[in-house]
Amino acid sequence: MPSELDPRASPYPLSRLAPKIELVDLAREIEQADVTIHMVASAKLAAIREQMIALKQQAERVLEEARAAAELHRARCSFKKIPGHTYHLYARDDGERYFSMLSPEDWRGAPPHRFEGSYVLEADMRWTPV
Repeated sequence: MPSELDPRASPYPLSRLAPKIELVDLAREIEQADVTIHMVASAKLAAIREQMIALKQQAERVLEEARAAAELHRARCSFKKIPGHTYHLYARDDGERYFSMLSPEDWRGAPPHRFEGSYVLEADMRWTPV
């Protein structure tokens, strides 16, 4: 039985049937671990990149919707706008835009100015095209 000072002794139990661990095998294992770690990290970073692109596109859509809503709120309006109601947008020849409660059909198909669309004012002050 080998003593603790015996160089053939191992600090932990080993089976004599286990394969001998060579330095080359250890280097190959480290190299394979490095490759695997790199692949996993690259995949995670690629997923984060795609999420960032999607978030950027979503932010651009939100900003465009806000810009469009603000533009519609700046159209002239001679009445109090109430959420849930439908309003009709017209444009005069000089480019001035205004809201009306009258649809093109209410004008018997011949509104006094160019019709630009009908919108429902939502509770959060967004405009939804009809």
